[in-house]
Amino acid sequence: MKSTPMRTPVLCLSLLALAACSKEQAPPKMPPPTVGVVDAQPQNVPLNKDLVGRLSAFRSADVRARVSGVVLKRVYTEGTDVKQGQLLFQIDPAPYKAALTNAEAALASAQATYTNSHVIADRDRQLVPKGYISKQQLDTDEATERSSLAAVKQAQANVETARVNLGYTNVTSPIDGRAGEQQVTEGAVVGSSTSDSGANATLLTTVDQLDPLYVNFTLSAADLDTLRHAQAKGNVQLAEQNKTTVQITLPSGAKYDKSGTLDFSDTTVNATTGAINLRAVVPNPDRRLLPGMYVTLTANMGELNKVFLMPQAAIQRDPAGAYALVVGKDGNVEQKRVSADNLLGNDWVVTSGLAAGDQVIVSGIQVAKPGAPAKATPWKPDQTPAGQGAAPAGQ
Repeated sequence: MKSTPMRTPVLCLSLLALAACSKEQAPPKMPPPTVGVVDAQPQNVPLNKDLVGRLSAFRSADVRARVSGVVLKRVYTEGTDVKQGQLLFQIDPAPYKAALTNAEAALASAQATYTNSHVIADRDRQLVPKGYISKQQLDTDEATERSSLAAVKQAQANVETARVNLGYTNVTSPIDGRAGEQQVTEGAVVGSSTSDSGANATLLTTVDQLDPLYVNFTLSAADLDTLRHAQAKGNVQLAEQNKTTVQITLPSGAKYDKSGTLDFSDTTVNATTGAINLRAVVPNPDRRLLPGMYVTLTANMGELNKVFLMPQAAIQRDPAGAYALVVGKDGNVEQKRVSADNLLGNDWVVTSGLAAGDQVIVSGIQVAKPGAPAKATPWKPDQTPAGQGAAPAGQ
């Protein structure tokens, strides 16, 4: 009974020592991870669409034989620039010279006949009032005079036709441009078409105007409808046709140093492709571009209003689409789904999903977890680790 007071203090000291040991063994609380962020600020940026187009000549003329005959010689050098009216081929003119001479002889005969008929009719017109000949005789002679005059006009037309055909034996270039490969050689027999279209006439060569060139491309009807809907809402300001520019990228990957201007937009949708046909004019003074080339082009269709430019590392993608991680006002990380389909330089153009002032995480994405706290610091380009979070261009 006397030893009980001594055991109570010892027990208390043991409990205090055990509590102290427990506090020393508890792990320290980890600080929130540090992430680099950029403030989302709305701005207006160009509305660019990456498309594929094909170049074609500004003007292209098929040089065809307009008369039949034997080709005597080719005058021009293949693949060189020619001027309008420059001689390209010469067809044997001998039969057409003979036809012209024959037509001129027929004209001289008709003129002689008309002169004689005119003299007779003029004399009759003087004798009828005096009663020397009948009125019927005058009528007959005047009819002969009119027929002779018509024969003269017909003969004149035949002479003109023969002269034109003779001129067609010298085949000239219809436009300024570059003459292509010859389709016939000297000694070949060429023929002309009797139809108005001339589709069956022999093709001799082709002349293409290469400066400027057309670039033909298409825009899907769905994209056009989306743009017009966005324009109605004020999110997009579409440019006028003559202010829409295109920048061409050559097959080698190099940027062409001159921009083109849209000059044609079709009014109907192509039933086969479901797209709108568009065409732009591109300067080509150095003849660097050639008809038939396929090129990629960036068309500046207007302006996007109140969108956000985000570094590529800030936009992530999963099967559900694009998203960004944002440090909220409470210091916790939040995931936001965004629309980011186009690149402008090295930045994604975010058209929806973000709000002004959002702190979008660019670096430290691996350690940022939605719902967990994070410490936001201003992001600098050299903060992003190599390969982190950058979505492939065009994904």
